[in-house]
Amino acid sequence: ESGSSGLNASHRACVCSEDLAEELEDVDFSEAGNAGNAGNADDDGWEAEDEMESEQDDSELTFSKHTGSVFCVSLDPVSNSLAVTGGEDDRAFVWSVSDGDVLFECTGHKDSVTCAAFSCDSKLVVSADMSGLIKVWKVENKEEIWSFEVGDLEWLEWHPCAPVLLAGAADGNVWMWKIPSGECKTFQGPSCQATSGKILPDGKRAIVGYEDGSLRLWDLKQGNAVYVIKGHDGHQGALTSIACNKEGTLALTGSVDGQAKLFNTSTGKVSRDTAVPHQSKDSMQEQDSNSVESVGFCNVLPLVAVAYLDGTLAIYDMNSQSLRHRCKHEVGVVHLQWEEASAVVYTCNLAGVVTLWDARSGVMMSEYRGHSAEILDFVLNRDASVAVTAGGDHQAKVFCLQRPDR
Repeated sequence: ESGSSGLNASHRACVCSEDLAEELEDVDFSEAGNAGNAGNADDDGWEAEDEMESEQDDSELTFSKHTGSVFCVSLDPVSNSLAVTGGEDDRAFVWSVSDGDVLFECTGHKDSVTCAAFSCDSKLVVSADMSGLIKVWKVENKEEIWSFEVGDLEWLEWHPCAPVLLAGAADGNVWMWKIPSGECKTFQGPSCQATSGKILPDGKRAIVGYEDGSLRLWDLKQGNAVYVIKGHDGHQGALTSIACNKEGTLALTGSVDGQAKLFNTSTGKVSRDTAVPHQSKDSMQEQDSNSVESVGFCNVLPLVAVAYLDGTLAIYDMNSQSLRHRCKHEVGVVHLQWEEASAVVYTCNLAGVVTLWDARSGVMMSEYRGHSAEILDFVLNRDASVAVTAGGDHQAKVFCLQRPDR
């Protein structure tokens, strides 16, 4: 998934705060204000509390080479020892998770780097910016081996078992390249942005979601759309997030329409009873205020998680198709990720906190702080002992995750 989801979340959060500002215009704060100013001691108390909060840093390491918001982060899948981050400063770095040392910089970008990721064998790394410039680097010799320019880039993903890239563009086209030969295929969608994409575990098919709320399952070899989900079965707004179970038989999609949909990848049949609360929306702003930001499947229990911009993390039981737990955050959730081998789900949010939840009980297990702005992306290593975060405070951080049950 591209790091641009975090960007969208913070943009939508701004829209929400504008609504709030309008509502608050009618409130008379003068009485509360006067009461609070009775003595300066109160002010000092508030100040000290704020300072304490911002000083708490649970991270093991802070990577500070970026000079703007860090939009995306990825770990090398083979050793989990290298991270790549991309930022608002038009820069991407490959660096060591253990000491923060830079292995090399992915140079030459002229716009915010919103996608950066390692190939399945960790031998290649891709960096891509908002203008559509995509570069692939060989990690071993730190050299650029391929580059290409598409229209405005929406998302980018490596194939799960080959040196192949899939990317979605603002014109609705999806591109697929073999690296480094550059052999190319395009998949033409509707004439609107291809906002989200996911290659299925079999490596032969990809689900792509579009701005108009439609979804297509593409056969990557044949180049045709196997089916289209749209209209009543589709979403009523742009797709923000797509996940699939580890077998690739089921997919879960989220959208700015506040809905999540579960469907069978073979047939395209949507489970209409998916117990995602549907609320009638009157305006785009209301839809925005509860956009689905991230979705994911649990590997060990029949559970899915859906994270919303209003701060809700919903845990649904696929068997009974019912809402199991509603875990509340004070602020919008940007991204979620399940542990590989347990029913623990992690979230990052607009307050700069990483939170661990036990999906069986819905109980919050722990929180990790250290960022002074929103976390726009994060990634877990394989055994969930480390989380690496990308923040709006120009920093990436490495957190060592202590779990009493391990």
